[in-house]
Amino acid sequence: MPPKKRNTGTTQSKELKNAESVSPDKKGSPELSVKKHRDKDAEFVTLCKSLHVTDLVCDRTWKLWKSVEDSMAEIADTQKRVWGACLFVSGMEMDVSCFTLTQVLKAVSLNVKQFVDLVRKLDVNMDTISTKVNSALTRVEKKYDVTLALYQRFEKTCKNIFALVSDDQERDTTRRCWTMFLLAKGRALQMEDDLVISFQLLLCTLELFIKRCPSDLLQPLYKSAISKVPSPPTRTSRRNQSKVKTRPPEPEVDLQLLKTLCEENECNSEEVKNVYQTSFSAFLDSLDLSRSPDFPQANDINQQYEEHYLKSRDIDGRLFFDRDETVMAPKVEISHVERTPKKNLPDEDSVLIPPQTPIRAAMTSIKQLRGDLTSSGDQPSFNLATYFKNCTVDPTQSVLKRLETLGQVFSQRFGQAVGLRCVALGLQRFKLGVRLYYKVMEAMLKSEEKRLSLQNFSKLLNDSTFHTSLLACALEVVMATYGESSFKTGGYNHGGCGDPVETNVCFPWILDVVNLSAFDFYKVIESFIKAEPTLSKDIVKHLETSENLIMERIAWRTGSPLFELLKQEHDSGAAEQVETPASFSQPLQHSHTAADLYLSPMRPGSRVLPPDSPAPPSSQAFSQPSTQNPRLPKSNSLSLFYKKLYRLAYTRLKILCSYLLSSHPELEPIIWTLFQHTLQHEHELMRDRHLDQLMMSAMYAICKVKSVDLRFKTIVTAYKNMANTNQETFKHVLISEGHYDSIIVFYNQVFMQRLKTNILQYASTRPPTLSPIPQIPRSPYKFPNSPLRVPGSNNVYISPLKNPRMSPGIMTPRSRMLVSIGESFGQSNRFQKINQMVNSSERSFKRTVDMGSGPKPLKRLRFDVDGQDEADGSKSGGDSTLIQKLAEMSSTRSRMQEQKMKEDAESRKEYL
Repeated sequence: MPPKKRNTGTTQSKELKNAESVSPDKKGSPELSVKKHRDKDAEFVTLCKSLHVTDLVCDRTWKLWKSVEDSMAEIADTQKRVWGACLFVSGMEMDVSCFTLTQVLKAVSLNVKQFVDLVRKLDVNMDTISTKVNSALTRVEKKYDVTLALYQRFEKTCKNIFALVSDDQERDTTRRCWTMFLLAKGRALQMEDDLVISFQLLLCTLELFIKRCPSDLLQPLYKSAISKVPSPPTRTSRRNQSKVKTRPPEPEVDLQLLKTLCEENECNSEEVKNVYQTSFSAFLDSLDLSRSPDFPQANDINQQYEEHYLKSRDIDGRLFFDRDETVMAPKVEISHVERTPKKNLPDEDSVLIPPQTPIRAAMTSIKQLRGDLTSSGDQPSFNLATYFKNCTVDPTQSVLKRLETLGQVFSQRFGQAVGLRCVALGLQRFKLGVRLYYKVMEAMLKSEEKRLSLQNFSKLLNDSTFHTSLLACALEVVMATYGESSFKTGGYNHGGCGDPVETNVCFPWILDVVNLSAFDFYKVIESFIKAEPTLSKDIVKHLETSENLIMERIAWRTGSPLFELLKQEHDSGAAEQVETPASFSQPLQHSHTAADLYLSPMRPGSRVLPPDSPAPPSSQAFSQPSTQNPRLPKSNSLSLFYKKLYRLAYTRLKILCSYLLSSHPELEPIIWTLFQHTLQHEHELMRDRHLDQLMMSAMYAICKVKSVDLRFKTIVTAYKNMANTNQETFKHVLISEGHYDSIIVFYNQVFMQRLKTNILQYASTRPPTLSPIPQIPRSPYKFPNSPLRVPGSNNVYISPLKNPRMSPGIMTPRSRMLVSIGESFGQSNRFQKINQMVNSSERSFKRTVDMGSGPKPLKRLRFDVDGQDEADGSKSGGDSTLIQKLAEMSSTRSRMQEQKMKEDAESRKEYL
């Protein structure tokens, strides 16, 4: 008998009773004493008692509530909701929470998104929410987003799998399937917010239920997809035929059914098969379901998942199936397809574009990456092998040995972080990274072979740091493509939310795995992007963000080679030459290659240059000393690092000034002068700190001496609205060795003490000379395939076809008709339709002119990075057609040409 629909409700009603026995924090904890809390609101005490909190948690929560009561009065609808948020914060801080997040949500009648927003609003004084609590919120939010995306895909997929024979029977089957998937995800993965592996586990669960489901409950596609003959046993199961006692046999995978599931869901079947044979099969073994032909018992699966949920003190994933209000997604109008109206051409086939969901976006990115690497092998290509053999010392064996060693390390560390059964998946990721590593290396060497001497060519290819950096970058691209590396936490990998550090594989995790310094890694990023033009916008942006994180914080960690280079510059008497302010007005030349940076001198005295000579190419890196008045050179890598650092620093300062000092524009160059002086002459202040900490301190210092009322709280509030920021930047600042405190304490005890004399000079009648403002060039990572407006047109854009494997409809979701040059156009009569549209537009334009009225102007569109349109003002009508666009082009050509000339002139002023 299928479980009644009230079963889930019954489960929920049992949670509060079971929480005490399951949660380790409740063991030995005295029950809440009402008499001890007569000084508190009775309704608050009742809430605490219903959630089984201890006296200590109750007291701390009440104290927190009183500290935010006044500021939260106008934000929250009721006191009870704020109490719930305060209970969550106190429980996390004390790590003695005796309730699950779902229990709190139900107690205060909020959904996940509302609750997370409310908790973050508690941080009114910037000292309420610790980094530990903030990290926990980030994890909850990400896990919720992933689970919601998975359930939405599950719901859609089930409609295509199961026939509606009996509503109760279908619902019982799908409920069991979803609960079993949640249990499998919780058991197999330590990183339950891994969207790709979670989705692959979902397909494994669906495969199991489909092949055990009665045929009358299946749609024809999946009924026919089930193999009539059992699949041949895998290598492991054949081996186990003679060793039945040592290990239960692996469950047989219906490869035909699995392939059908993967094709329908745009997923790689080999990867899913690998997940099945490692993680999912082990999960089935733990439930004694490996060879059972029956469905798992609903009560058993439900009970085991409930234990897992109560232990994790997290969101109850079963509630998605019941569309519970606590996990309901925000209401957004999303059509299942984008359908262009067929008013003028009723016989034209409309283009149906599926919506871009998180899972579809991930699957598309993975498919593109794997497609780009189809022609790349696991071994060096013939051309690459030739490069190796032509070196004075052939690096082939050292390259292969390095890959073997790092492959083992990477896959083991991947398994430790993601899930103990995921080592094989880590090896898959590594093999993809190796292919990309070889491909990019060959492209780099091809561009360098005419420029580098044989000596330097050989030196570069025998440089272990270069190879490790290139491989790390390739692996980071793979990890980012699979969604396992992101910047949700602003680049901070330690969160203090109760999870071990190793469960986070976000950048810079890869650097720790391959034992590489961030400063060495930065050297390869720009050359990597230029050498691999097939990288998507998102991946290019990811690498650019990685570079920024290195310059902001990671490269300044103790032990970084950056400090050794700076020390060498200082010891050689070149302290003033780290990067001279005079060079700020010069455009940043992105001409340095990886070879320039890795062959750059690491020690002063390796080469000597005349005072004003330009930097030589790498082929002349070891030139003879000059007879002119010499000076010791800067390292290419250090020089470029500081150039990029200054431009990044000024860009961020300019944004913060626009938020806070728009009425005092004269302060921006003064703040920048102090900021730049600190980076150049007091770079030890950056050790184990963040660039933005010095930026905010410099702003506060100048406002203080200039008698401008600007408090740190105001600065921090504005700072939180900037992109790629984390509250740990201003809440967790190094004060002294092993001691951390807030940005205010850092300013008073460290920054002000070190720079007091310099700061006071800005209040004198003879302040320091202002530093030049750095030129802000276009990013070297500007994506070349962004849509460009056709000169003389208003709303016509062209975009190069990036990849012929990608559907044109995905590239331009709002296009009425897309013509892709170099690809099959499809139906032959579509050219005739284009001609008809053009001819009708001419007639329409003539009629318009005869009637004495011009065409109605369209809203000018701006294309954003996601390929969607944004209009200045209200949206244009849905009846806009190519006829109207062509008529507008004809009537406004002269005006647009003039406008283009003005734009080009402004662009030259801005970037030249």
